[in-house]
Amino acid sequence: MFDHVKIGVRDIDASTVFYRRALEPLGITVYTEWGADGCELYHPDGESSFCLFPTDERPAHLHIAFVAESRQQVDDFYAAAMGAGGQDNGPPGIRPQYSGRYYAAFVIDPDGHNIEAVYHEPET
Repeated sequence: MFDHVKIGVRDIDASTVFYRRALEPLGITVYTEWGADGCELYHPDGESSFCLFPTDERPAHLHIAFVAESRQQVDDFYAAAMGAGGQDNGPPGIRPQYSGRYYAAFVIDPDGHNIEAVYHEPET
């Protein structure tokens, strides 16, 4: 759906560590550092990327949902994000308010953004 998303972060080092660890279970394992300008993370086979840049600006908090390929990836994302300093905003589970096939977990990143991993279960 998108080519890339770029968000500003207060502490580029802390955010880089957080996102590299939190997104690894989702297969987002390629990392390109831009020095003082930030970094870019993406899936080795993907065409879209997630970019971070340092800033002191305070925009409104974002909600970003990353695609997971299984419940296990959602669970692993949540564990990795929590281990990387994320704050719980909804543990892994079905979200019936969205659909009976929406399995997701939510964490708050170092800048207060709501980061989600979601698996849309196939219809049976």
